[in-house]
Amino acid sequence: MSDRVVIIGGGIAGLATAIRLAPMPVTLIAGAPLSVGAATAWAQGGVAAALGDDDAPPLHAGDTLKAGAGIGDPTVAQAVADAAPGAIDWLASLGTPFDRDAAGRLILGLEAAHSRRRIVHAGGDGTGRAILMTLIAKTRATPSITVIEDARAESLVLDRDGTVAGVTIRRGDATEYMAARAVVMATGGIGGLYAHTTNPLGAVGSGLALAARAGAVLRDVEFVQFHPTAIDLNRDPMPLATEALRGEGATLINDLGERFMESVPGAELAPRDVVARAIWRELQNGRRVFLDGSGIADMPRHFPSVTALCRNAGLDPTQSPIPVRPAAHYHMGGIKVDRNGRSSVPGLWACGEVASTGLHGANRLASNSLLEALAFATWLSHDIAQPRNPQTPRPAVLPEATKAPLRKSNRAAMEQYLGVIRDADGIAAALATFVGDEPAIVGLLVAAAAWRRRESRGGHFRSDYPEPDPAFAHSSDMTLAQATALAADLAGAIPRARRQ
Repeated sequence: MSDRVVIIGGGIAGLATAIRLAPMPVTLIAGAPLSVGAATAWAQGGVAAALGDDDAPPLHAGDTLKAGAGIGDPTVAQAVADAAPGAIDWLASLGTPFDRDAAGRLILGLEAAHSRRRIVHAGGDGTGRAILMTLIAKTRATPSITVIEDARAESLVLDRDGTVAGVTIRRGDATEYMAARAVVMATGGIGGLYAHTTNPLGAVGSGLALAARAGAVLRDVEFVQFHPTAIDLNRDPMPLATEALRGEGATLINDLGERFMESVPGAELAPRDVVARAIWRELQNGRRVFLDGSGIADMPRHFPSVTALCRNAGLDPTQSPIPVRPAAHYHMGGIKVDRNGRSSVPGLWACGEVASTGLHGANRLASNSLLEALAFATWLSHDIAQPRNPQTPRPAVLPEATKAPLRKSNRAAMEQYLGVIRDADGIAAALATFVGDEPAIVGLLVAAAAWRRRESRGGHFRSDYPEPDPAFAHSSDMTLAQATALAADLAGAIPRARRQ
């Protein structure tokens, strides 16, 4: 059996795991040059950690569970909150340039649904890139890590007993088999499947599809978070107006000058799903929506990324409000894993957005995503490093999914049928639409899970079932086989099923 660990994905989850696994031999597969294809670099928020004198990990865990709308795992939430200060210390030890005051203390920001200031930033709203560059430098300097860039994982390879034995990867026109004692999926989310997204366009759920084809159990795939304030300046993908702007006093107004969030509990700092739906309704009513940050002192210094993005598009955010709209941003669902990051398929672990750990529930709390990746990278690396009995695998390569480019029509269908607000007709149409290639596998999974959840909760809102239902106050597991069977069953009985 190979001693090598193969990690698929070059964002914070993959890099942190590779570093934590040293000195074990690791091969990290990245679909693009490091720092180019990872959503980590675009993270404007920060890392949540209970570091203030008025804060504590149980408060952080409580906010996480509240945002998760009743289906988050309390044990996981507490464990991740407890791990947060150590994660910040680890990043600082690697040289991450966190923002500090004149006395050298970390500056703590406030974001929506947090009850305390606990968001740690680096370079203002450039936190993701600062962390990513720190981890890349450490990865390059670690002899045990081999990085293969511009390569694509084609399929997981299973032993005859169903254990992952390795992966096939494609580089250029060549495909090769890479044996591994463990494979870690760290491929990010699914936002690129949507017509409006803040994610890299390569974030189309490839890791989710690979795991699903291998028979992995998935969890909560219906829950997609739409960031309320993507900057609406005809860019694809859409730049992001970080939530921290609202934490510092920016307000949402429509083109009539109305502050339509004022009467909503929490106002602009309500949970993301609440804000996203409020903006969506304004847009559906023919209004435009803007984020007014004119009251923020010295915006260019505190929010250099947002300021530069706007000015490059001919808009000065210190003088004019920023046009915004909801866009697909984060996937709460993914490959179901335990506290050690293990999936239901032996030999396969998952970390980061592609995983469903139980932390986020139905709605991710702001700035918990980078933290989750850091915490689980530590735990799963310890698990993978445990001694294993040597085996003689007899690999059997899984059939490859049909590789096809992500079609514009598929992105429009995801937006129309599985967007901010859903209903039975749209979900049924999605189930009939998404068949065949790899991006369609993910669309099918989201649609099947959305069909089964006949309620509204967190990032999943159905206009035909607008209230939460206690009968669905739990996470939902699904396999690709179950999703495919559901689509087949509905194909001949959609009119009857819609009436149920």
